[in-house]
Parts: sequence; structure tokens; C-alpha cells
Amino acid sequence: MDRPACAHARWDFVTSPVIVVGGGLAGIAAALRLADAGIPVTLLESRKKLGGRATSFTDPRSGEVLDNCQHVVMGSCTNLLDLYDRLGVLGCIRWHPTIWWANPPHDPDAMSPGLFPAPAHFTGGFIRMKLLSIADKRGIARAMWRLIRLGQDGRARWRGRAFEAFLHETQQTADARRLFWEPIIISACNIGSQHCDAFHAMLVFQQGFLQDRWSPVMGLATVPLASLYDPAAAILEGSGGVVRTGVSALAFSYDGQRVVGVVTDEGMVEGSAVIAAIPPDRLSKVCSATMKAADGRLARLDEFRFSPIVGVHLFFSHPIMTLDHLVLPGRDTQWIFNKGTDSQGRTHLHAVISGADTWMELDEREIQRRVMADINWAIPPSRGLEPIAVRSVKEKRATFACTPGIDAIRPSATPDGLRGGIDNLFLCGDWCDTGWPATMEGAVRSGYLAAQGVQGRTGQRSAGIVRDVPAAWLSRLLGL
Repeated sequence: MDRPACAHARWDFVTSPVIVVGGGLAGIAAALRLADAGIPVTLLESRKKLGGRATSFTDPRSGEVLDNCQHVVMGSCTNLLDLYDRLGVLGCIRWHPTIWWANPPHDPDAMSPGLFPAPAHFTGGFIRMKLLSIADKRGIARAMWRLIRLGQDGRARWRGRAFEAFLHETQQTADARRLFWEPIIISACNIGSQHCDAFHAMLVFQQGFLQDRWSPVMGLATVPLASLYDPAAAILEGSGGVVRTGVSALAFSYDGQRVVGVVTDEGMVEGSAVIAAIPPDRLSKVCSATMKAADGRLARLDEFRFSPIVGVHLFFSHPIMTLDHLVLPGRDTQWIFNKGTDSQGRTHLHAVISGADTWMELDEREIQRRVMADINWAIPPSRGLEPIAVRSVKEKRATFACTPGIDAIRPSATPDGLRGGIDNLFLCGDWCDTGWPATMEGAVRSGYLAAQGVQGRTGQRSAGIVRDVPAAWLSRLLGL
């Protein structure tokens, strides 16, 4: 009698390497989880270092190590924090409970948790904000109360609609939208309220701001982002795994039933299973038409659209900013981060423009002009000064566009009964079905889900994703 396919799969998974294609956050998360479970892993990454888009590079102009773009971790990012813990780099994160909002000519407004329990913990700081009028605050409070009462079930009913419709329904003023809602949504989801799926925008506020006091606390790395991932290769290789950087996947080898390996620019890499931790457009190129016909999760990869981000590094001869960060409400530049003093004694500021579609065709001189106009508006002492060096970084495909209806095409990490699937092909990336928008947290969650799927095929039990921060007692009582 033939051995059942599931038993054959279990034997293969525990005796042959699992190939993880892509060394971004999702791929690192999946590989580390498998290594912890004693499952051999071969990690392939086309770049020379791990980290994907959330990493650093050495600027050839100055020799300085610069982040591609500033990335932020919040207290609600339980899976990302778990990954940092596995990498041993939690000590490299500095926490900022206060968020500063520029409001010239006044001093910046401070939004920080007060004495009240969640979801009322921001009440004091919110009331004191000079940036917003009484009418603005009343409208925002009305919308926040609605978000609390909606809960998760109510949020699900908004799936497929633009968040703009919710703002209209709760009668938000034009200034409340421009100065409060838009900076938060475009920073978190990399797309404006008019085009952002309401389900994901609501998650940002419900889970990231309202449910407890810890979730909205912001963490910033005190080291270049690439340093956060440096331990990954040593951990994997110390567990018997293989990490190969500078190796590009050209195609998946599919025998009509299973993926038997990955064709790379350095030859064939055989494995018992494949975890694809690459963007959907890249995945579409390495999957054959036969694979797409066999796995419904691959059928709509070409339908994903992307939203860009521009990060701008500016260097000044002396300090012009005392705060660690600053939100620029109503401006094209949403954030400025104070990176301190570099190795050459220069003051280093990092400006971030999310949802930067209109910036993609601009040259660096024009980018500098626009960013400096925003900095001059937000930081009066900077007026009349010019940076001594500027380095702009464009990420044209920084994240998938979180538009209404996007969840209908986001695939599951593992083969499912709804769309079928190739038994030993697993998917991960922030674009997969995690319930989160395009964030580092979503990427890590997808990697953990893919690893859980592999472990399930081996017969092992897996904890899967890390539990969310529990809602505070009052938040639960009110419906969150």
C-alpha cells in the first residue's frame, strides 16, 4: 500500500532543508522560527545583506551608514518585538511615550498618555493641543467614541470601504482631517484616507491607540537598521542552517505536485519545501503558469499595486532640532527624526514622505527644496540655513497599496481549502493575509504563520503568531 501523502510530506520536511527565498523581515522571522524547531533551513537573499527594505546602506558619497528609511516599532507590534528578542537586539530600541506635533509659531504639542485608563489615556494631552480647534477636537472625540463602540466586529463591516467615508460619516472638519487623521493614516498605512481601506485604518486607531496604554508607545532603533539583523545569519548557521546572500532566485522548480527546489543564478537549490518571502510582483515572475493554475493563492499576484516612500537624510553644520522627532501636520513631509551627530560631527536629520507618488519624478535638488520648506515651517531656527549635504532615498515599491478590497487578493501563508494550493509552498510578506496593513509587524506575523504551516506538516505543534497586547479593562468593557 502506498504511504499517505501527508506522511511522505512529514518525512521530507524533517530530513531536507526548507528553502526560504527572501531575507527581509518575513523571511528572517520564518527562518528563525524553523531553526528554533530544529528544522534545517537554507535562506537565499539576492542582496548582499539581510533586512530587505527595512535596512541600511553605506552611502558612497560620505561613507556613512544610512537607513533606507526611518522605521518605527510600536508597543502593539508584539511579533516584531518577539523577533527582536530572538535576535537579542531589544536593547537597541529606545522608547518614546510622547509624540511631538509641530505647531509654529507655538511650541510643539505633546501627545502622551496621562493618568486616565485606556481608552481615555490621551485625553489630557489631546485637550491641551493648540494645533486643533474646539470644533476639531469635538469631531475627533466623536469619531474615537464610534471606533471604541464598533469593536472588532464593527470594524470588519467596514472592510472594502475607504476610511474617508468614516470621516465623512462622523462629520470631521477639514482641519481635523488634514492635521490629525491624515498624518496618522498616511504614516501607518502609506496611503491617504481617501484611498485606504477603512478596516486597516480603523485597526491603527483601535489596536494602536485606544485599547491600552503601551500599544501607542513608539520605539526607534539607536543603531543602523542593518545592525538589528546582523545576528540572524549567525543564529541560523549555528543551528545547522545555511545563509546565502547575493543569490537571486530565477524560478521555482515544480514537478506538477510539489516544489522540489529553486533555480538560482548560481544553480539549483533542492529542498523539501519553499517559503516565498518576496514581494508579489517578484513572486509572479518566478512562478510558472502551471504553478499559478495549481495554486489559487498565486492567481492574483499581478493585481497588487504599490505605494512609495521617500526618505531624505539632511546634514547640518550645527544642531537645529532639540526633540528626537516631530510630526509635521498638514505638510508633505510627515515626520522629521533627529539622528544626532554623525562621525563627521554633522547634525543628521531624517525626513520621511509616505504615500510619495508625486515625488518619484523629482530630482534631489527639488526634493531638498521641498523638504527644507517643511523643516523651515516646523523649526523656525532652521530658517535661512541650508544643509551641507543631502541624500534622498526613493522606495518606489515600499509597500503594497492598502486600498479598499485589498484583502480579497491577499493570500494565506499556507495552502487553504478555499483556493487550494501546492502542499509544500508557503508564502509570507507584509502583503499576505495577516489582518494588518503594510507594516514590519505584518511582515513578521506572516513569517511566523508560514513557519507554523511548515511545522504543521511535520506534525509539530507551533505557537504561531505572538498574542496581541490585551485590551485594558475599561476598553474591554466599552467594546474594544
